[in-house]
Amino acid sequence: MTATLQVVFVDDEEDVRRANAQSLELAGFEVRPFGSAQTALTHLGADFPGVVVTDVRMPLMDGLEFFQTIRRIDPELPVILVTGHGDIPMAVQAMRAGAYDFLAKPYPADRLISSVRRALDKRGLVLDNRRLRAELDRARQADVMLLGQTSAMERIRKTVADLADTTVDVLIQGETGAGKEVVANALHRWSSRCDRPFVALNCGSLPESVIESELFGHEAGAFTGAQRRRIGKIEHSHGGTLFLDEIESMPLALQVKLLRVLQERSVEPLGTNEVRPVDLRVIAATKIDLAEASSRGAFRADLYYRLNVVTLHLPPLRERRADIPLLYEHFLTQAAERFRRPAPPVEPDLRTYLLAHDWPGNVRELAHFAERVVLGVAPELNAFATARAAPLDAPAGRPSLAMQIDAYESALLREALARHNGDVRAAADGLGVARKTLYDKLNRHKIDPGEFR
Repeated sequence: MTATLQVVFVDDEEDVRRANAQSLELAGFEVRPFGSAQTALTHLGADFPGVVVTDVRMPLMDGLEFFQTIRRIDPELPVILVTGHGDIPMAVQAMRAGAYDFLAKPYPADRLISSVRRALDKRGLVLDNRRLRAELDRARQADVMLLGQTSAMERIRKTVADLADTTVDVLIQGETGAGKEVVANALHRWSSRCDRPFVALNCGSLPESVIESELFGHEAGAFTGAQRRRIGKIEHSHGGTLFLDEIESMPLALQVKLLRVLQERSVEPLGTNEVRPVDLRVIAATKIDLAEASSRGAFRADLYYRLNVVTLHLPPLRERRADIPLLYEHFLTQAAERFRRPAPPVEPDLRTYLLAHDWPGNVRELAHFAERVVLGVAPELNAFATARAAPLDAPAGRPSLAMQIDAYESALLREALARHNGDVRAAADGLGVARKTLYDKLNRHKIDPGEFR
């Protein structure tokens, strides 16, 4: 969670410091006033959670030297320069060198407050992006394949770690694109079977006439066209892991034979009476409720109960929105490396879209979206920006003003909860609203803070 954002205000005149600090505090900012640049520097470092407002004309170290020193500490730390009218050309030059803004004396309090608020918004995004990159670096170093910082993903990682080195078969349930194969792969890679094959078969991608031979294998001459012996997926996964995706698509007749494999840990290829023992772990995945399917006869109940020793439920992306920025950063980096293009920055409009979209295709859809962003062909993002900017008299088919305001408010609420890890009190403080007001809005938009923890 990002620390409370602060404003460092530096001026050698005490009355000026006191008056400006009071204005900023009344506007809701946390202010740390200093009488000299040297003193302020002792409180600044890389990743300082805030911005700096400094007078230019000061003894010992003036504002420009102070600004250049800050640039060496953290080039993305926003610095707002306060100048006299004669120093404006110098301040403009400093902005070209990276200063965030300048205020010409005398300036109204609302001008200072507006500049500080915009600078803090920018700083918050920078720190959030750094935190996400740090999470990714830690994930890569630990070889963690299940990215996410919500409590739901923490539970899944713990369960995977606990189950990985056991022999128990596992059923993974989740929507299309939720990452079922990623979980299956993690169960294999974190187990003592990791140096043996991980064999994956999508039961819904093969016709019924082929899948039996693919699974069980066959001897030469077992059927017309079987000119040579073929080792099936089950036998090939001996010593390792067999992953059966979309197992709900497996023909009922074949489910009987799979049940025997699970019970006896042996396989009988087509065209032979020879029974061959196999040492394997079976992980099955489904996007439907197998209990309901078995109750109406669409899936064998005995096979369901045999598979349902341990079931992992993968939440859809819309139920763990706090993980979206982290996952997006990961996919963006991957896409930039693959296409040899720079990774575009996460601008406020893009962040709003990430948290507002429901991602029906889940993680897979998010990964493809990141690729389109890197390639500069993300029409849905352009459409989202256009819809938000649509005028009141927008043509038919465009979202109404009320719909746009509603969508924007929902996105802001989600972003605030994501930034504060689901802490409603902190989110309310950050948005400047009472907790009751925030709870009312969350109920109206059907947003559960638990999704962001």
